[in-house]
Amino acid sequence: MARAGDLDALLALMEKYYDYDRHDFDRKKARNAMRRLLENRRLGSVLLALDARSNNNGKPIGYLVLAFGYSLEFGGRDAFIDEFFIMEEYRGKGIGKAVLEHAQKVAKKQRVNALHLEVTKHNSAVIGFYRRAGFVDHDRYLMTRRT
Repeated sequence: MARAGDLDALLALMEKYYDYDRHDFDRKKARNAMRRLLENRRLGSVLLALDARSNNNGKPIGYLVLAFGYSLEFGGRDAFIDEFFIMEEYRGKGIGKAVLEHAQKVAKKQRVNALHLEVTKHNSAVIGFYRRAGFVDHDRYLMTRRT
């Protein structure tokens, strides 16, 4: 579980993820949003993946954000995997699978009834990864309106 002291490492990973997924990265907004999440466990949880083989208690190599919500359809608390990123050189080694399995355990401890996520339609490798992990596609659109 990430803590407030991990903020700078998380921001560095976020910047890499946003570049990879072609999102605009606003460091100030990202810092404020991540700081609030780290300070308020009722909002969600942040998992930080570390390379234990490196010095200094492990090099940060990825992260996963669980954002908590509530769903009548799913009978109570649910969570959205808001962001999930593993650095490219660490992919294909089972790390993402281990992080996702750990996130599912964290969600279960938090009494989460359903996990949701979004993935870009063109990313077939990741879609397959999530399907193998038990996620199913709903015949729905994710729609967003900024306020």
